[in-house]
Amino acid sequence: MKKFEKLTVVLSYFVLSIFSSQLFAQSAAPTANQNKVSSFQYMKRINSVFEFLQQNYVDELDPKLLYEGALKGMLSSIGDPYTTYMDSDYLRDINDTTTGSFGGVGLSISKLTVNSPDKPAYVEVVTPLEDTPGFRAGIVTGDLITAINGLPTPEMSMDDVLGHLRGEVGLPVTVSILRGKNMTFDVTLVRELIEVPTVKYGMIGKTGYVRLIEFTPDTAHRMQDALDSFEKSGYTSLIIDLRDNPGGLITSAVDVCDKFIDKGPVVTTKSRVLFENQSFNATAAKTTVPKGMPVIILINRGSASASEIVSGCLKDYHVAYLVGTRSYGKGLVQQVSYLFDNDAFKYTVARYYTPSDVCIDKVGIQPDVEVAFPDLTDEESKIYLDLINSKEIEDYVTAHPKMTEADISTYAAKLCETYPLEARLMRRLVRVETQRHKAAPLFDLDYDIQLQKALEIIEKENFTALIKNAKTLKEMELEAESAKTE
Repeated sequence: MKKFEKLTVVLSYFVLSIFSSQLFAQSAAPTANQNKVSSFQYMKRINSVFEFLQQNYVDELDPKLLYEGALKGMLSSIGDPYTTYMDSDYLRDINDTTTGSFGGVGLSISKLTVNSPDKPAYVEVVTPLEDTPGFRAGIVTGDLITAINGLPTPEMSMDDVLGHLRGEVGLPVTVSILRGKNMTFDVTLVRELIEVPTVKYGMIGKTGYVRLIEFTPDTAHRMQDALDSFEKSGYTSLIIDLRDNPGGLITSAVDVCDKFIDKGPVVTTKSRVLFENQSFNATAAKTTVPKGMPVIILINRGSASASEIVSGCLKDYHVAYLVGTRSYGKGLVQQVSYLFDNDAFKYTVARYYTPSDVCIDKVGIQPDVEVAFPDLTDEESKIYLDLINSKEIEDYVTAHPKMTEADISTYAAKLCETYPLEARLMRRLVRVETQRHKAAPLFDLDYDIQLQKALEIIEKENFTALIKNAKTLKEMELEAESAKTE
């Protein structure tokens, strides 16, 4: 080695040694007083690394890049998928979603923060929004998006995922779907202007049916519009459909519950931060639903957050009977803290508790009557994929654009001869295709066995006795704990 090269190595080692000794002095030989490093000392270390990289990295670094990377890493290290950094683009997307409209495919999604070979951090579909490209393409709650335009999603951040899914209206994006254990297929979606929906409603005989799609500032007002319409139609029972409702504003959920109960807590938040401990209470002045009205709530795995506040509250007060499958289990409350460069971070500040003092986070709400759509067998999954990939339904519907319900039944029965699937499912597939370029109907009573069960309970059961004997969430929790110890 030449003398100059030796000198360079020695000087480099000397500089690094000085830096390391200053930055990591306390970790080199901890004493009793150094075992607990203060927050201030950690911040000094982070600042030292930031400045050192700025001065010594081989290429000039953008300080914003380091700043955003540090924040993302710090927040993701908590391990809470709801505590995240939001850059200006992501924040704009969120504001579009909650207040207006945006160019996208209409999928509400979530993503694990940790990626591993055993559990890849795929993008999970929480719910497809009605009348959107994702909904009309048949993407369902629980589907996993493994790639977007051929790019694997496990390595993507949530910002990257949103950046790929959203974009200019009219341009296509292809998502690779994993459904169940081994059903995989690609779907090409054309981005549309996605308008944030709130409430849809109508009558089924003497039963008022209202679907709450998301909890926004307008949801409670639109809910009241539905109730006023039902009253004019002489409704005698009510079904609230919260399936695939990903949640929204806690205050909106409270306002909806307040229409059913006249006093007592709707939901309580608990936190180590004193002022985040709150109790949201009902008032008699806002109660509009007659006492004793048979009320059934439909829930499923896509019912989350504010949906679970409403379901849990009305169940605990013996107001509503729950039908469907276990809800998602998001019992956390988030706040957004704005920073300095049109960016922000979202963080979990409290857990919420139902009136019977139960936090359903990571547990969900078990319905009073469980009704699940049957899963496809491995053989049926293969048949289903063959049918979808064949484009046979799509081609037939294109050639017969004015199919009636009778036409749908006839064609579905014929398809079942070649593709032996359940007739009800086959009619559903054909019906969805006929509606691909139309507004989705309010409900599909032929296919929807959960809605069928709700109507059956209203028509045939003694609802007063049924609701009186229904367990609160606390009683169900204690019952489950007791079963574990036996």
